[in-house]
Amino acid sequence: MKFAVIVFPGSNCDLDAYHLVQDILNEPVEYIRHDTDSIGDADLVIIPGGFSYGDYLRSGAIARFSRIMPAVTEFAQSGGLVLGICNGFQVLTEAGLLPGALIRNRHLQFRCGQVYLRVENNSTPFTFTATRSDILKIPIAHGDGSYYVPPEKLQEIEDNGQVLFRYVNSSGEVTDEANPNGSINNIAGVCNKSGNVAGLMPHPERAGERILGSEDGLVIFKSVINYFGKKGVGAGD
Repeated sequence: MKFAVIVFPGSNCDLDAYHLVQDILNEPVEYIRHDTDSIGDADLVIIPGGFSYGDYLRSGAIARFSRIMPAVTEFAQSGGLVLGICNGFQVLTEAGLLPGALIRNRHLQFRCGQVYLRVENNSTPFTFTATRSDILKIPIAHGDGSYYVPPEKLQEIEDNGQVLFRYVNSSGEVTDEANPNGSINNIAGVCNKSGNVAGLMPHPERAGERILGSEDGLVIFKSVINYFGKKGVGAGD
């Protein structure tokens, strides 16, 4: 399979994603600029973290109107896999490809550190090498990471199994203390109804090497690789 990493002005995690795919997973990957109108022959599009267009207006609000986004939207609507990480998650909600919105952290402060996520749905292309209730240690780095949907929409995405990851403590318990930003229902990542578009605020591309403190982020990328049937590798290999 082939990965593509979208690069916007202000992206700063594009190299992290590229490095993980090329140097750790040994998979083909290319950068796609924001001012082009094609994603080429990509099988998975990654919208990386950073501060696209300086996060003016709102995080992800300007990137949503960039030249590349109609191609990303068409790809997603045709069933292509799209993964938004941090700022990329914000872009996908602004573009209407994922439900909800990301607002200011409840403490009104930037949060950077390691958090624990519990896998809530392991039946998507992004999670199926995991076991439901697996605990992943993944870093965060954001100021506008509090996930919000109105109550009626919240019930819908919970009932549909669209919540992929939830902030928990190291024992897997959902607590307010484990929630780094005030996200409703401790939600850290969601997918669309079809399960082919996903977004999360934590950075799995920064949790792919033991020297960085965790390799748990590999479960997402290895799930995608297995989804395409290219390699018979699992999350712990």
